[in-house]
Amino acid sequence: MRKTLYIIGLSMAVFSCTSQQNAKKKQYIPKTPSVQPKTAMKTTSEKPKPKITSEHGVEFFTTNIANPANNDNTASYGSIVSAKPAGYKVVKTYFPAIAQNFRQRYLILHYTALPDDKSITVLTQQAVSSHYLVNNTGDNEIYQLVDENKRAYHAGVSAWRADKNLNDTSIGIEIVNTGYITDASGKKIFAPFDDAQIKKVAALVKDIVSRYQIPATNILAHSDIAPTRKQDPGPLFPWKKLYDEYQIGMWYDEAQKQGFYDLATSTDFQSKYNDPAFIFNVQTQLQKFGYGLDLSGKWDDATKKTIEAFQYHFRPENYDGIMDAETYAVLQALVLKYPLK
Repeated sequence: MRKTLYIIGLSMAVFSCTSQQNAKKKQYIPKTPSVQPKTAMKTTSEKPKPKITSEHGVEFFTTNIANPANNDNTASYGSIVSAKPAGYKVVKTYFPAIAQNFRQRYLILHYTALPDDKSITVLTQQAVSSHYLVNNTGDNEIYQLVDENKRAYHAGVSAWRADKNLNDTSIGIEIVNTGYITDASGKKIFAPFDDAQIKKVAALVKDIVSRYQIPATNILAHSDIAPTRKQDPGPLFPWKKLYDEYQIGMWYDEAQKQGFYDLATSTDFQSKYNDPAFIFNVQTQLQKFGYGLDLSGKWDDATKKTIEAFQYHFRPENYDGIMDAETYAVLQALVLKYPLK
C-alpha cells in the first residue's frame, strides 16, 4: 500500500514539474528591440552656392545659379529686399531658390513728344513715368527716373500676345522727340531722331535685354502694345538699324517676305481685299503675331490703326493703315519667323 502511494506521489510530482516547464515554455516574453544607429539620408550632391555679399549692411546676390534656358535667373541687380518680422530673424541659409525669374519681361520704347526740359518735368512730377529718359542734348548721359525693380507708369492699357497691363512686367524707355504734326491732308509728319541719341538707346537696350534675358519678341514700340491709342516712337525710329547693327528686336527675312509677296501678287490680291474671310484672315495673322485685336471680319477703326502701328514698326515707308500686298507679305514673314510658343 505504502509502495503504491509512493509511486502515485512520485508520478504527481513529475507531472507537476513537467507542467510548470511547459507553462514556462509557452509564456510570452516581449523582446526588447535593439536600437540601431540611424544612417544619415544620402542627399544629392549640390554645388556650393556663391556667397551673398554685403556692403555697409546691405546684401547682394549677383550670380545666376538657375538654368537660363528655362528663363530662370537668381541674380539680383540691386540689394536683396527682406522682411523684418518683429521678434524673429530671417536667415538666408538656403537662399536662393532656383525656381524664380525676373519681373522684367518686356522693354517698351516711347517718344516724349516734348523737348528735353519739359520731358523731365512731366516724367518726374506728374502721373506718368518711365525707368529711363534718353535726352537729346549731345552728352553721354541717360537719366534714370525709376528703379528697375519697381513699376513705372508708361504703358497704360496695353497688351501683347497673352499678356496685358504691361506696366507690371516691363521696363519703359522714353526718348526725347517732338513726335508728329499733321499736314493739310491729315497725314502725320514725324520728327527724325538724332544719330547720337539712337546710339544711347541701343547701348541702353542692349544692356537691359542682356541682363533680364528679354527675347526679341518682347522689345516693342508703345504703338505695338496700344495701337488704337499711341503712335510712338513712330515710323522714323530705326528698328531695322537696331536689328542689323545691334541685334536688337525683330525683323523679317527678306527672302521669306519676297516669297509671300510673289504669292500675293500672283493671286489678284486686290480682288479679295473686301472679302470678310480675307479681312478675318488678316486680323488673325495680326493677332497671332502679337497685337491685341478683335476678329470682326471688317476693316474697322481698330484694325486700321493696328495695321498703321504695324507699318510704323515694320514697313515705315508707307503707314497709311491699308493692308497692301507688301505689308501683308511682311506680316506673314514675321509670323513665320516669330511663332507663338
